Amino acid sequence: MARIVSDKNLLNRFAADFVEVVEKNKLKYIIVSGFVAISHGRARGTEDIDLIIEKISPQKFLALHNDAVKAGFECLQGTNHERLFNDYLKENQSLRYAKKGQFVPEIELKLSKDALDEKQLNERTKLPLAGLPFYFSTIETNIAFKEELLKSPKDLEDARHLRIIYSEKIDEAKISGIKRLIRKFRLK
Repeated sequence: MARIVSDKNLLNRFAADFVEVVEKNKLKYIIVSGFVAISHGRARGTEDIDLIIEKISPQKFLALHNDAVKAGFECLQGTNHERLFNDYLKENQSLRYAKKGQFVPEIELKLSKDALDEKQLNERTKLPLAGLPFYFSTIETNIAFKEELLKSPKDLEDARHLRIIYSEKIDEAKISGIKRLIRKFRLK
């Protein structure tokens, strides 16, 4: 049974600690999925924060990994950075980082894997209603992924919540365009 974290302040601090490592390494990143809704007041728990970074070399990953370890994180899949890069990131699999000695919350770290992820990284934004200094994928992108690809009851409720919060600002044409890209790149 998954242990779910519902303390928003704990999640914010945890995300800030990992984002600081990513920014120290001058990497472009976005936070996506459930944490976006939580940061906008949706009352629900999560065990991970999904973070996508630009494609990087094994050497850049080594620097990122070492800085994460120095900051008190550990990779739950192991310590061998070459294996982590080649067997996970290079194969479009995520790595999970948590604070040493803990299992939740965790960062689910992924490399950009296609033009859709590149689009998200290029359109990244700081969402003023979240009140956090992080880069997120756009609200339209989050809604599109939750409605078109993920579709779990929790994801659909997240999308409804974001639609309410941003009801005056949502670009429905953009959501439709992103859904087309999801069908092209992820549902083929």
